[in-house]
Amino acid sequence: MKVRVRRVSKEDVPVSITTEFVKLESFLKLANAVESGGMAKNFIQNGEVSVNGEVCLMRGKKLRDGDRVQFDGVTYVVTHAS
Repeated sequence: MKVRVRRVSKEDVPVSITTEFVKLESFLKLANAVESGGMAKNFIQNGEVSVNGEVCLMRGKKLRDGDRVQFDGVTYVVTHAS
């Protein structure tokens, strides 16, 4: 039996990237929101991930500085490291 624990955070979680953009699937791994790319793919395809307030089904969606990703009760904000 699998048990899924949902995290709830009232504050946005900043996640820093060093490139111009990062793909959504890779971002979820970078943010430690999922353990693997396969898990990220499944969550995205099941409509459980939102980007800037809209459900996103594209795992290759390019995220840039300022984009907001909502997943599993947590909002992650893409920030660009200088």
